[in-house]
Amino acid sequence: MAAPVDEQIRTVTPAPTRPASRRSFWVRQITLWHWVSSGVCLAGMLLFTITGVTLNHASSIQSVPVVKKQKAEIPAGLRAGLSAQTGSGKQPLPVGLKNWLARRFDVKTMADAGEWSESEVYISLPRPGGDAWILVDRETAAAEYESTDRGWVSYLNDLHKGRHTGTAWFVFIDVLATACLIFTATGLLLLQVHAAKRPSTWPLVGLGMAAPLLLMLFFVHR
Repeated sequence: MAAPVDEQIRTVTPAPTRPASRRSFWVRQITLWHWVSSGVCLAGMLLFTITGVTLNHASSIQSVPVVKKQKAEIPAGLRAGLSAQTGSGKQPLPVGLKNWLARRFDVKTMADAGEWSESEVYISLPRPGGDAWILVDRETAAAEYESTDRGWVSYLNDLHKGRHTGTAWFVFIDVLATACLIFTATGLLLLQVHAAKRPSTWPLVGLGMAAPLLLMLFFVHR
């Protein structure tokens, strides 16, 4: 007499052992972290990859800086703040003067302080991909603004370097670096999982690690 169907099923498909179940759980978790981290850092990695190339060939990429200049006369109601300020060196700007300069010259991120001297106030306004400054004559109440734009390539290169990008971009770079670290570490663990079926795995990993090390030792001058 044939065995019952349920006994045949139990014979053909035995329950997985506990070690196998634990291994499958961790493989699933590593895979999950790998694709989640890849999604988080995808756009950032693309940006930093492209700008890595443009930075490496910065001398070959020509750009013509665009310089804009404006002049204005500070209203009489704000001139008292210029004469009342004493001392020299880096000091805060009067709030009214700061707001007026930002509106008059269409400055999106206005500095809170400037370099004061007896005759003038110099306000530095650095930014990615360019530079800007405002010079205020304390005696004549004349304000001069100059802005330099070096183009999109320079802007993206400065984002890569984190040059004059502010706190938000600073935090973004830290988050991106953490996501890339997770992506790399989980990728290495997945290589370990599949290495037995892919004999070329570890030779390729070894080559990828040895190539930059050899270049640094023998071809990069210190």
